[in-house]
Amino acid sequence: MTEEQKSLQWLSSILDILRKECPWDSVQTIDSLRYLTIEEVYELSEAITKANYDEMRKELGDLFMHLMFYSKIADDEGHFALNDVIDSICSKLISRHPHIALPDRDGVMQPARQQETPKWEQVKMKEGRRSALEGVPSSLPSLIKAIRLQEKAAGLGFEFPNREMAIAKVDEEYGEFIDALGKYHSEGDTARHYAEEELGDLLFAIVKWARFENINADDALARTNRKFAERFKYVESEAHKQGRNIQELSLEEMQKYWNEAKTTTTH
Repeated sequence: MTEEQKSLQWLSSILDILRKECPWDSVQTIDSLRYLTIEEVYELSEAITKANYDEMRKELGDLFMHLMFYSKIADDEGHFALNDVIDSICSKLISRHPHIALPDRDGVMQPARQQETPKWEQVKMKEGRRSALEGVPSSLPSLIKAIRLQEKAAGLGFEFPNREMAIAKVDEEYGEFIDALGKYHSEGDTARHYAEEELGDLLFAIVKWARFENINADDALARTNRKFAERFKYVESEAHKQGRNIQELSLEEMQKYWNEAKTTTTH
């Protein structure tokens, strides 16, 4: 038995016991775990953006436990077992990589079924999807959803031919947003939806431009959010050192400490 197999067996054994003897674990359901799993994914995401590998290891462990937990609950209810989950993803990987020799369930290498590399989204469509966008969950955060929608459409050829056109689209949408703001300012709330729609178009265009530059807009914004929080906390800290709260600082003082934070906080 390999070290990986030992670790899997160890976790499996622990969960089996907890499912029987722990008051909390024994009453969990697939539904009750759902929101906790979402939290674990976000905690993993935060560890990744911080490049904190110690935290990443811990959060991956939490998430891995959840995956096995779901499988055990489903097995108890007669739906599927952990091996079915793993077999399913293995079969999917083989189906989507017909150009690569991969092993079967018994470890026997199977030859590649074709030579050329297939287009990912085209392979998915052959699996029975009616739309390439079916695989994008409606509940995804809007920024990530924009990225995934664009990636899937591009996988079927719906894409600007070059970055210059992507940049031009940003310029176009920016102009339309400015026009919409003018209408909003002159007409009030009746034109607010128009400004919001144009802002959405501008953000969507920026996401597309970023993709041409191999920049993930969600990763970029996550790092900016963290940077802003760190710098703002520095401003708060400097105020507290003076026995004041941040509301008592003038804007000039805030800006002074903000500029200091740029040289003392992480980037």
